[in-house]
Amino acid sequence: MAENNFVYPRDVSAFGFDWGKLSLTFAPEVNGAKRFSGGVVDLPSGQGHSRHNHPGAEEIIFVISGEGTQMVEDEAGNPVTQVVSAGCTVFVPESRFHSTLNTGSAPMQLFVVYSPAGPELGLRELPDFRLLPPGQK
Repeated sequence: MAENNFVYPRDVSAFGFDWGKLSLTFAPEVNGAKRFSGGVVDLPSGQGHSRHNHPGAEEIIFVISGEGTQMVEDEAGNPVTQVVSAGCTVFVPESRFHSTLNTGSAPMQLFVVYSPAGPELGLRELPDFRLLPPGQK
């Protein structure tokens, strides 16, 4: 695989869902990243992804723009929800359940990182998954 060190979301196929999309900008299949994967999540106003987890993986969520609510379960499995907006970094410990909802009037954009790489591939199994060609909104 040729190195592809500079990737824009518009340059890659995106994972489309009823709640928004994920554009993987770094992953083993995109540019050979070995230890982590991730990219940009776009959530329209009023949309979000429901409670889920990534078994065996940690996740970092950075809010690029917009505002919403972020839930991350604590060690005992209790949901802890907080209002988040641009500039907030959220750490999701390994295998912990979490969810995000855009509560603002504008789109919400997130940058997500998974370690180790791979848990995002499970999203292809969701019933509303569709592969969007590069550049499609």
